[in-house]
Amino acid sequence: MLKDKIKNAQSGILLYGMTPPKAQHSQEELENIAQKHIQRVGNLDIDGLILYDIQDESDRTNMQRPFAFMQTLDPCNYAKNYLDAPLKFPVVIYKAVGKYDKTEFKQWLCERKGRNFHTVFVGAASKDTKVTIGMQEAYKLKKEVCEDAILGGILIPERHMKKHDEHLRVAAKIQNGCEFFVSQCVYDLMAAKKFLDDYATLIKEQGVSRVPIIFTITPCGSTKTLEFMQWLGINIPTHLQERLKNSEDILHDSLKLSRDIFEILYFYGKGKGIPIGCNVESVAIRKTEIDASIELLHEVRKIMER
Repeated sequence: MLKDKIKNAQSGILLYGMTPPKAQHSQEELENIAQKHIQRVGNLDIDGLILYDIQDESDRTNMQRPFAFMQTLDPCNYAKNYLDAPLKFPVVIYKAVGKYDKTEFKQWLCERKGRNFHTVFVGAASKDTKVTIGMQEAYKLKKEVCEDAILGGILIPERHMKKHDEHLRVAAKIQNGCEFFVSQCVYDLMAAKKFLDDYATLIKEQGVSRVPIIFTITPCGSTKTLEFMQWLGINIPTHLQERLKNSEDILHDSLKLSRDIFEILYFYGKGKGIPIGCNVESVAIRKTEIDASIELLHEVRKIMER
């Protein structure tokens, strides 16, 4: 069970991440999309499914958004009303805390109590984003209302190269109840390795808890998707940008690149005594990119089984 693997700080947790359907769909369209999602993931050899809580992050950057923002279904409602019965593994629900007021958030926690629930709290996209409830208050409410929920946190390796404090942020979130971490999509290998170095030092020198670090990887199927990934704040080193932009088959090359990045991080982290997992992300709608994400997932499983 995912819960046991997290509690025992095991390596090899494998998750598949995707976005709920757009809220504008009709009921019939939603049911059809859900059926396709179930067919896609139902028989995968994974520990859990991640459903994202999408925010409009336009206030995080002055860059023009490559794709227009469109509201999606609430991930918890989508999981409960469309995916719950057919899936044999747990769903990890992302919760963009700042989108909700205190009453809504507390009620949401109350409804999850005692349900073997897994969630990842997500903070505001930027310091300028207006929120009605902050992360500290969210952590406090979770502890008071739904202490049995398995809580995860967000890890951003790129931020570590700029502020050199991501390991300290992780340690603080562990103190607030986080038992595992899921990274932003990783293309910057050196940033992720540097984070692991500093987190391992904290574990050794200050006795910080050793929790699963789950790195997210995703294939990129076009230069437009590449632009969007960069808009989201994913750091893709210049030499990799050029390699992908000039590729004759960007999807194939990005898949291989993502696989290689995870393989290095998996064994690098394990060598430092840190439990490493993987989240293969698929937020595309093109069949070729979806198929590539499934292929990548199988490649990751082979790495973990070695």
